Amino acid sequence: MRARGVIWGAALAAALLRFPGLFWPARPDEAGFTLVARAWHPQADSTFGTYWVDRPPILIGLFKLTDWIGGPFLIRAVAAAGCVVLVLAAAATARAVVLEVRGDGALRDGSATRAAVWTAVLTAALVGNMGFDSASAKGEILGIPLVMVAFLLALRSLQRRSLLAAFGSGLLSMLAVGLKQNMVAGLAFGGVLLLGSLVARRLPPRDFFRLSAAALLGAAVPVAGTVAWARWAGVDLSTVWYAVYGFRTDAARVISGYESASNTERAHDLFWLLVSSGIVLLVAWLLLNLRSLVREAPVLTAAVLATVALDTAGLVLGGSYWGAYAYVPIPGVVLCLALVLSLDPGAVRGRSWARVRGLVSRVLVGYAVLATALSAAHFVSVLPDARPDEAWTGQAIAAAAEPGDTLVVYGGRADIQFTSGLPSPYPYLWSLPMRTLDPDLAELRALLDGPDAPTWFVAWVPMSSWGGTAERVLTPALEAHYRLETEACGNHLVYVRTDAPRPALQIDCDRSVLAR
Repeated sequence: MRARGVIWGAALAAALLRFPGLFWPARPDEAGFTLVARAWHPQADSTFGTYWVDRPPILIGLFKLTDWIGGPFLIRAVAAAGCVVLVLAAAATARAVVLEVRGDGALRDGSATRAAVWTAVLTAALVGNMGFDSASAKGEILGIPLVMVAFLLALRSLQRRSLLAAFGSGLLSMLAVGLKQNMVAGLAFGGVLLLGSLVARRLPPRDFFRLSAAALLGAAVPVAGTVAWARWAGVDLSTVWYAVYGFRTDAARVISGYESASNTERAHDLFWLLVSSGIVLLVAWLLLNLRSLVREAPVLTAAVLATVALDTAGLVLGGSYWGAYAYVPIPGVVLCLALVLSLDPGAVRGRSWARVRGLVSRVLVGYAVLATALSAAHFVSVLPDARPDEAWTGQAIAAAAEPGDTLVVYGGRADIQFTSGLPSPYPYLWSLPMRTLDPDLAELRALLDGPDAPTWFVAWVPMSSWGGTAERVLTPALEAHYRLETEACGNHLVYVRTDAPRPALQIDCDRSVLAR
């Protein structure tokens, strides 16, 4: 009962650590996904119609559903509930891992229960680290509970020869991909686990094919659902494929075409975040124990290494290196600890290295807890002075706007668009789609010169950014049709059409996030 209380306490703590972020206004991706969902109008050549985004329909559908049920911030409650599921599933998965490696003896000596407890605490610490992204709910944090439950079901399908568990594992693994395209760890873990068990002759060929078929059938359900929706909505399948995967190739070329100090700085920050949170240390700890793990649990070790390798590749190839990327490897890292703990007999007697292994594992968990506690203390301490300039700018535009006004934000700040309450006649709410699909800004220039020109134009990113294309292409249109209304917080420029007189913007840049 005491172990169960600790596990549930860790799950509750993981949810409560999302609470401080509730004070923050909508973040760019949350705002953008909500706007895309609200204006969703699929067409043959456009998955979402009004606005363009490189995300699967499943993610936007989830935002549309939660927004319809409880407004734009309900998705954060869903993320908090997902953290509870994540921790509970991690504890159950750790227990299943230890039983898989050590058999029923792990029940008698309590090592399976101890592994569940320590893994639950670690999971709560990692997902609660406020350095990752303490406020917004995006595909990464929404998807990792599905990945963790998929791990658990994959293990149970193998241990119990359960077709239903295999089906569920495949289903949840692919649903996670539907929330974030690179979250393929569940598929990799289940696939390597089944194939490795066949090669190791721990799974008869008949059972292998039965379980594999069930898992593939489960994974096919979200894919078939997306295809059926596209056919029903009249969207070409090639259009959906490009939005979900094809775009990433073009975007990677755009990212690599510019030397970005911001990208380099974010890559450094992300690496430091992975180290300071304990993620890198836990993976290194797995590698230090690799020889013992390969000897005692070769199939499980191969499956865990596959997930870690794929998650690492996803982090590196993501290109933009946002802090939220650090959520993606959490399920695999949790498995790293569970595997190492499966080698620890948990007894006072025994070889000295076994005791050292258990001690170091617990120290690493303590380190992760301390890192999260420090990140929470820092976040709470700076929250009263935090000033979300984007939200205040959007609200000021909303106060001065008239019915029928529109807004375009150059630089991709969908949170300004969202808080302004104004629609955008330009389909790209993020900078990367704009830079990739309208690289010479011909579409935006034609819009500024045309009859549907936006009433408001915010240059949130300097016009000299990304090679200065905007400075050359957009400045003449702005000079011809717009007047500079004000410099918003942080010296960002706000323009209004010369034929649309509007009251002066009143932006309180000194107002903190707690004063909204």
